[in-house]
Amino acid sequence: MIAQELVLPAWGIASPKRRAHIVRVAALAEQWADALGLCRAERDAWRDAALWHDALRDATEPELRAIVPDLDWPAGELHGPAAAVRLAADGEARASVLDAIRWHTTGTPLFDRTGRILFMADYLEPGRAFDREWRAEIASHAPDDLDGAFREVVRHRLTKRIESGERLHPETAALWESVQ
Repeated sequence: MIAQELVLPAWGIASPKRRAHIVRVAALAEQWADALGLCRAERDAWRDAALWHDALRDATEPELRAIVPDLDWPAGELHGPAAAVRLAADGEARASVLDAIRWHTTGTPLFDRTGRILFMADYLEPGRAFDREWRAEIASHAPDDLDGAFREVVRHRLTKRIESGERLHPETAALWESVQ
């Protein structure tokens, strides 16, 4: 289902490298959807969230802050909320898709299954260079135990953030607490 050539919304700003990442995230989400035999609506939500999550990843900080002027997040975390705002303005009404995209970088304990899938697929996609064996193992078993895979990804992802000294959003800290 994933097009050979990714087509982002007209306002999308993503380099060829970023586009390749987006396609890999969408392919992983689609693989899991196939394994789970999802209905068309949920499959489409997973695919669309994956295809649009980094639509503004390569936008400049001033461009992003113009879209989400009231958000005091670091520049590298603005692309999800900004993309969600733009998608909603374009008529996207599925809350699960918009919430998944908004929170895919930081996480939230309020994720539904679409949000959890995007959070995992974005981290586990095979093009990333770190912890390849661990990520491949979790990705391969995710359809067998989505909740367990999600817990492992949250722990791994947030442990790295905590160890690096990065600021955790209240929603990120609440996500951490929700899987402990």
